[in-house]
Amino acid sequence: MPPPHLAFPEQREIPPGRERIAAAFAQARAAQRPAFIPYFPLGYPTLADSLAVIKALAQVGADLIELGIPFSDPLADGPTIQQATQVALAQGMNVPKALEMAWALRRQGVTQPCLFMGYLNPLLAYGLETFVRDASRVGVDGLIVPDLPFEEATYLRHMCREQGLALIPLIPPNLPLERITQIAQEAEGFLYLVSVTGVTGVRDSFPEETETFIRCVRQITHLPLAIGFGIASPQQVRALYPLADGVIVGSALIRVVAQASEPAEAAAVFLRALGQPFAVSP
Repeated sequence: MPPPHLAFPEQREIPPGRERIAAAFAQARAAQRPAFIPYFPLGYPTLADSLAVIKALAQVGADLIELGIPFSDPLADGPTIQQATQVALAQGMNVPKALEMAWALRRQGVTQPCLFMGYLNPLLAYGLETFVRDASRVGVDGLIVPDLPFEEATYLRHMCREQGLALIPLIPPNLPLERITQIAQEAEGFLYLVSVTGVTGVRDSFPEETETFIRCVRQITHLPLAIGFGIASPQQVRALYPLADGVIVGSALIRVVAQASEPAEAAAVFLRALGQPFAVSP
């Protein structure tokens, strides 16, 4: 349960999240470019810096934003994100603070759809039903829970639908087509396609099978497809669009911020460069 000083709104103050996600992809599609979806861990390198970075990303062209909830055992994440989340945990980051920071971003003018990316154990400790309700109240539009299997997600998916949120599934490239079809039929918002089998992290190139994977999923769903894990350069973005409707970038962004004296400015420069082939503007 949130501490007493977190007086969240009694009800959601912006339209339901699923519609906002769909609108963001539609707007990017109309501009003939991919939707840009940066991931950034709340609390890294400090709580204040993470808020400044996310606001800067919102100002320079992010279409949706993944807000990372740090966890001590992030199984889907590579060393860059693992290290960043450990730093954030040392800053005292937890689920109540993540909710508070999401609400602060809304009050400070961030209007893009925001998604919480977090692992199951901290959400269970907070209380799933309470977490989904509070996430909706502070203006979050969807959830990504990478360690929650599809067969065990029915309860959380039902709660998200009641609150207008989208529960976004991760689809790895080695998943059988029949299972992808089952997941896609229940999914809302978009499908998060994992570019390679393994954990997050910057890669120089993608295997040839990545294009086949995207085309295969495209044939079985009308939902937008966003691809992540390893995207780091404008050349990679150009290669993936229009196969995919959106690109997700995390590790490369965190590396840039880690090396910068001005994290927010560095994040803005990075996202502008990533979208340069498509003339992305705020």
